This record gives sequence, C-alpha cells and structure tokens, in this order.
Amino acid sequence: MDTYSFYQAIGRRIREIRLEKGLSQAALAEKAGLSIPVISSIENAHSRIWLATFASICEALQVSADDILRLNTPITKADYPNEFTQLFDGCNRAEAEAIMKVAKQVRTALDVQKRELVE
Repeated sequence: MDTYSFYQAIGRRIREIRLEKGLSQAALAEKAGLSIPVISSIENAHSRIWLATFASICEALQVSADDILRLNTPITKADYPNEFTQLFDGCNRAEAEAIMKVAKQVRTALDVQKRELVE
C-alpha cells in the first residue's frame, strides 16, 4: 500500500468510527481539540496526520489506535474483551445485567450446539 492509500484508509476508518458513534465532524473536532477543517482534511486524506493529532482523535472517539490502524487485519480473540466492554458504555446496571444474561445464554446455546454436533 502506498503512502497516499494508507492515509486514505486511515481517514476512511476515522470517518466510519465517527459516524458509528453518531458524531459530526464538528463534534469530533470539539472533543479532540481540533478544528473542523483539520478533521475534514484527515478524513479526506488531504493532509498527513501527526501522531499527537491521531492520539487526540483516538481519545475523542474512545477507541484504541489499533482500532483505526488495523485496516484489513482480521479481528482476533484478544480484541473481543475491548469490544465487549464497549457494549457497556452508557449502560445503567439493569442494561448491563441484561447484556450479560444474553451473552451467557448465547454461550450456553453454542455449547449445546457443539455437543450435538459431536454426538
């Protein structure tokens, strides 16, 4: 991947995550302490991103640098705890308990299915 394609991919990934989180460029810029033109320039690969700016964007999006930099890398088992933890962001206790209950039920169902396949 050439340098320009790399910056395009990073910009696309930042935009995807921003939109997933329901943030406008203005909201991300405010959270990251940057200007709207800087966010737009990064998302559209019109400028290279400085490490400090990248760190500010990651922090504002509440994601790890890995979430943005792993462009085409398949997710590994080690990534799931972080994703699972993100499910709880903004949940009250009852909502968190409901998520855990569903997760446990899915785990039980998968174990049953696995045993049935073996038998």
